Amino acid sequence: MKELAGKVAFVTGAASGIGLGISTALAQAGVKVMMCDIEKDALDDAISGLKQTNADVDGVIADVSLKAQLQAAADATMERFGRVDILVNNAGVGGGGRYGEWTDAGWEWTIGVNLMSVVWGIEIFGPLIEAHGEGGQIVSTASIAGFLPVTNPPYNVTKFGVVALSEGLRTELEPRGIGVSVLCPGFIRTKIMDSARNVPDRFAGARDTTGEGANLDHSEFAEMAREAIAHGIDPLYVGELVREGIEGNWPYIFTDNEFEPAIMERFANVKAGFDRIRGRVPRH
Repeated sequence: MKELAGKVAFVTGAASGIGLGISTALAQAGVKVMMCDIEKDALDDAISGLKQTNADVDGVIADVSLKAQLQAAADATMERFGRVDILVNNAGVGGGGRYGEWTDAGWEWTIGVNLMSVVWGIEIFGPLIEAHGEGGQIVSTASIAGFLPVTNPPYNVTKFGVVALSEGLRTELEPRGIGVSVLCPGFIRTKIMDSARNVPDRFAGARDTTGEGANLDHSEFAEMAREAIAHGIDPLYVGELVREGIEGNWPYIFTDNEFEPAIMERFANVKAGFDRIRGRVPRH
């Protein structure tokens, strides 16, 4: 998608962090942006800030772990802008807990936001992109954890799922004129470690009596991650990378090379598994 000016984008998790960075970068390129988030005050502030730059943006509140609310957000987008060209499935939460700590509520919340909202977003917005016949782009935010399971299992599962979904749909949607990219950020300056602030009441078991995430990761790695995120990459820089990725239809959008050696080691271990059976004839 070489020409972005005048296109319409729908971005989830748009009130802060990576979502706000993406919304800002797209708006700066002349894209009309419907910003979606669960936090009303933060969304209102983000929209107000962008409108002061003459950006053509609007907002809609939705809990993306509920399909009906995502559908209502799509309806609002069509009513406001009349079309959709770019879908950015960015909303995400940290949590779920490590082995021995996780709960059903933690799994359901993490899967609902991180994975099912991506599935539903594509199901709902894909036909809207197809409808005008001019093609478009779908970008879904996974994580480095979608290639390297460095954090808690529920989070890893959802992010691996977003990578797999994006890879599979890229080939399937290409003939329909829709490009598919997966964003795999490293340590970005966001509120991901404070995700429990947005746990819906129906997933109350995903937070403890203090209001914090009862099943957020409190491991040594998690403490290191908190520090790295606090001093992480500027979300606007990530937004600019996403804008470039949309223009170039990149299959993968990485933010840095910090985890490249570890991912290459993982790939080497996978290859070693094949090497161990090379030359053997399977029984039939």
